[in-house]
Amino acid sequence: MENEERINNLTPEQYEVTQHKSTEAPFSGIYWNCKDTGIYHCICCDEPLFSSETKYESGTGWPSFWEPVNESVIEEESDFSFGMKRVEALCSSCGAHLGHIFPDGPEPTGIRYCLNSASLDLKRT
Repeated sequence: MENEERINNLTPEQYEVTQHKSTEAPFSGIYWNCKDTGIYHCICCDEPLFSSETKYESGTGWPSFWEPVNESVIEEESDFSFGMKRVEALCSSCGAHLGHIFPDGPEPTGIRYCLNSASLDLKRT
């Protein structure tokens, strides 16, 4: 399926999150407490982004990971919205907004990729 077709088939929440940089409410997304194994893909372009092996419970109410499947799949951009200084996580393949990156994650990286469930599609193994 082409990216444009995939974007046209997004739910309103998926569209707002990925295309307008919205954030779903904490503890509301389908993956925040998901323990299933597999690879999380971008909902817009199907790019593999994160393995369930690097997912952990951050206590924030959003799916959190300590490392992407490959450094090149995530683009980082400064985000100064809402009077905060944050680092936005974007899909490097299609530019979809995924969530934010924080320096308070677990070892071995110390990074927390705090993502919206609405931006992800888990391909279970």
